Amino acid sequence: MGTLRAGIEADLEKFNVPGASWVVFDDSCVVETGTAGVLAVGESQAVVPGTLFQACSISKPVAVLGMLRLVDRGLLDLDEDVNHKLTSWQLPSTNRWQPTVTPRLLASHSAGTTVSGFPGYSHDDVLPTAVEILNGVAPANNIGVRVDIMPGTQFRYSGGGTTVVQQLMEDVTGTPFRELMRELVLEPLGMSDSDYAQPLPTELHDRAAIGHDDLGVPLDEKWDIYPQLAAAGLWTTPTDLAKFAGGVRRAYGGDDGGLVSARLATEMLTPQIESTSRTGGLSHLGLGVFVGDGGRRFGHSGSNVGYCCHLLTYRDSGQGAVVMTNGDAGGWVVRRAFAAAAATYGWDDYPMEVELPEAPSEELLTTLAGRYRLESGPRFTVRRWGSGLEVVFDGQLPMRFGAASATSFTAESLLTDLEVQDKELVLHQDGAELRCARE
Repeated sequence: MGTLRAGIEADLEKFNVPGASWVVFDDSCVVETGTAGVLAVGESQAVVPGTLFQACSISKPVAVLGMLRLVDRGLLDLDEDVNHKLTSWQLPSTNRWQPTVTPRLLASHSAGTTVSGFPGYSHDDVLPTAVEILNGVAPANNIGVRVDIMPGTQFRYSGGGTTVVQQLMEDVTGTPFRELMRELVLEPLGMSDSDYAQPLPTELHDRAAIGHDDLGVPLDEKWDIYPQLAAAGLWTTPTDLAKFAGGVRRAYGGDDGGLVSARLATEMLTPQIESTSRTGGLSHLGLGVFVGDGGRRFGHSGSNVGYCCHLLTYRDSGQGAVVMTNGDAGGWVVRRAFAAAAATYGWDDYPMEVELPEAPSEELLTTLAGRYRLESGPRFTVRRWGSGLEVVFDGQLPMRFGAASATSFTAESLLTDLEVQDKELVLHQDGAELRCARE
């Protein structure tokens, strides 16, 4: 049987991604392990199976598995108002209305909480505590987490909501999150190369893949720091994430050594709310994981600055894969690798079409640079960022929009798009269409 190596190596070059690491498994047993490329452009150190990558948002389902262990222990209830158990912080009211938010809603991204993603921090920044992040106060670089739509009514991806889960777990146990996750999930599953460590300990720097932008240029500080541990803070390997996926399957099957009860594992893989579709046809949220085909497939994607990765598992057959990359354009490498794995290893009903977008022209990227003003008033600057755009609203940190087509760009973590219509720039956000006037 063939392997994925040749295709991945070609795609690393095509998409300016320096390195990748992957595993493919069947019945939760590894059938292929592979690495390609280097830790950093211009250096000779190759990616190896033990190379550490940022798991990015795949940190979230691993954290939720830990939360479910606390549910099994009776410390949490999936359907109890989190404010009943939070002691260090309380989910605030909105215009005198106090929303009821439960662990189930937070784990399924249906709580209506704000703050979709986090921009990360420099190595010399003062890092905020989880409570400062939740309150949106210095040194945190995000707005505060609150509810501004009716809980339970729609999918809204929220790293802020996952940070509430992190604080909830700490408050009911009295244990720091990093230590708690080591006890609840990482050590029991044998994930010995995984750690919710932010910043990454100095002794592990030589093992870590360095992040790169979408042109393959190394990040100035090698990687950003994410103190939002549950939402984005896990460093790991594909092999360890495969152990996580296998652990969820064992719990679902009621096997000995399952970290949670079969009842809770079933809840985890049961569609809770419809979401925007992810790689592999994952169209709904379970608890912590995206699910597809009624829960028959489950997984999660991840994207921090400089890194892209994806995990997908078939619940019943135990087929699946994990692919991790150290480049902003790694999403295309990941999608094509999963399509190749599905074809090579005979995954049932996997949606294998991967249509590459037509890249924006050099002329368009040059033309779009400049100063703009939204029709609602705010001003912002557009700069070229590789094949995409960097957008800086006055008083805000930069946002990066990757190319989605020849005339459109998307910031996936913000669920915001920019599109060129009739030679004008239009911003799409939360169902609104806002025209951008050039100044």
